Amino acid sequence: MNLSATEKDLMIVNMEPHHPSMHGVLRLIVTLDGEDVVDCEPILGYLHRGMEKIAENRTIIQYLPYVTRWDYLATMFTEAITVNGPEQLGNIQVPKRASYIRVIMLELSRITSHLLWLGPFMADIGAQTPFFYIFRERELVYDLFEAATGMRMMHNYFRIGGVEADLPYGWLDKCLDFCDYFLTGIVEYQKLITRNPIFLERVEEIGVIGGEEAINWGLSGPMLRASGIKWDIRKVDHYECYNEFD
Repeated sequence: MNLSATEKDLMIVNMEPHHPSMHGVLRLIVTLDGEDVVDCEPILGYLHRGMEKIAENRTIIQYLPYVTRWDYLATMFTEAITVNGPEQLGNIQVPKRASYIRVIMLELSRITSHLLWLGPFMADIGAQTPFFYIFRERELVYDLFEAATGMRMMHNYFRIGGVEADLPYGWLDKCLDFCDYFLTGIVEYQKLITRNPIFLERVEEIGVIGGEEAINWGLSGPMLRASGIKWDIRKVDHYECYNEFD
């Protein structure tokens, strides 16, 4: 912004990377005239813990505890991308069992992430009950995470070439029990949500995005597939052993 000679008393304030929604990804440089904001420059791409700088003098193994805190809804995924890069660069082969364990952890993490989208989304449009229900399933997944990694949220579990430790005795049985239980939970969510007239009135024909528009906007994941584009990064990128699953 170009300032005239009469605007010398304006104050420029750095509203440093802060926490508008999740992880402090927004920095604002605002220009103030007294208490009035006369200009604002948004800057994206920051993490408010200075993690980019911390990474400069850490090894991968030292940095893994930091990356698991990048996104508390996708902790296993941040660990995965951190170890996948060196593995590809060094052509490091991951044992099949370790790769399967990684996929299990990633999919459980995906479930907890989607649940914490579903609950608050329903609360935002006036349906409070699903918001409480989603935490039942999330806590069960956290029980599994804690049993395998020692931590409920910030796991520090992935390692270059595999995982930190094998699954404890009985863990797979508990995981299968959760899967069976979760299927009944999905039926319950469908009864609560999909035919709810308030839900339908507030989402049907609202914000419809076609395939071409979705690509132009750079959408991914469920939003891209819901727009009619057959694209699943798990299959397209061939990371871990996803290409072995339907």
